[in-house]
Amino acid sequence: MENCLFCKIVKKEIKADLVYEDDIVTAFRDLNPQAPVHVLVVPKKHIATLNDLEENDKALAGHMLFAAKKIAQKEGIAEGGYRTVFNVNRDAGQAVFHIHLHVLGGRVFSWPPG
Repeated sequence: MENCLFCKIVKKEIKADLVYEDDIVTAFRDLNPQAPVHVLVVPKKHIATLNDLEENDKALAGHMLFAAKKIAQKEGIAEGGYRTVFNVNRDAGQAVFHIHLHVLGGRVFSWPPG
């Protein structure tokens, strides 16, 4: 998408604090962190929301979770625990309409989440 913030980060048109990258996803630190570790895992393919996933995107969604595991290990939060979150649409808090998985850790989280 031409005006998508995350597409511009993926294309390196906008700088971000990259944490992980492979041929399917780019991961970078959130600019408004909600935990000591707050990384966004973004697919290189533009998909607006989880509601827009198609049958052929199942492997991509699984890859995002596997990347989150790798990031948690790299950031030292895997053993203590971490949270992964997809926000879907405005009522759930989605602000950028390009799917992204939040990886949060480094503090104790409460339940329910909010």
